[in-house]
Amino acid sequence: MFRPNRFAPALLAPVAALALGGCGLNSIPTAEEAAKARWADVQNEYQRRADLVPNLVATVKGYAKQESTVLVGVTEARAKATSIQVSAEDLKDPSKLQQFGAAQGQLSQALGRLLSVTENYPDLKSNTNFLALQSQLEGTENRITIARRDYNASVQSYNTLIRTFPNSIGAKVFYGAKPMQTFQATAPNAQAAPTVNF
Repeated sequence: MFRPNRFAPALLAPVAALALGGCGLNSIPTAEEAAKARWADVQNEYQRRADLVPNLVATVKGYAKQESTVLVGVTEARAKATSIQVSAEDLKDPSKLQQFGAAQGQLSQALGRLLSVTENYPDLKSNTNFLALQSQLEGTENRITIARRDYNASVQSYNTLIRTFPNSIGAKVFYGAKPMQTFQATAPNAQAAPTVNF
C-alpha cells in the first residue's frame, strides 16, 4: 500500500519556486518597470525643453520682431508637442509613439529655424539671456538624445527577456507580456547627413 510522504509538499515548494523563478516571474516586471522609468526620463527632458521655449521666444521677440512667423511656428509646434501625451500603456502602440515623435520633431525643426534668426540679428548674439537660453536648449537636446537612447536600451532588455526561454513562458502565461516599442526617428531623411552651406 502506497503511503504519501508527509514531507512531499514541503519538498515540492522549493522545486516549484525554482521552476517559477526560472520563468522570469520577478525579472519581467522589473525590466518592464525599468523601461517605463526610462520613458518617464524621456518625457521629463521633453518637458524641460517645453518649459524653456517660452523664455527663449520672449527673449527673441524683443530683438527680432520682424521674424514673427518663426516665433508663431515655434509656439504652435510647442503647443502641439505638449498636447500629445504617451502613457506607460501606450509604449506598446507604435502609432502613438510615432505621433509623439513627429510632434517632437516638428518642435525641434521650429527651434532650429528660431536659432537661425541669430544669423540675421547680430545684436541678439550678444544678449546674455539669449546665449544662456540657447545653451540650455542645446544641453536639453543632448539630454533628450541620451534619455531616448537609455529608453531604447531598456526596451531592448525587456523585449529580449520576454522572448527568450525560459522567461518567455512566464511572460506569456502570467503577464501576457507584449513587446514595447522603441523610440524611432520620425524625420523622413533622418539617416542622411545634413548639408551645411555657407
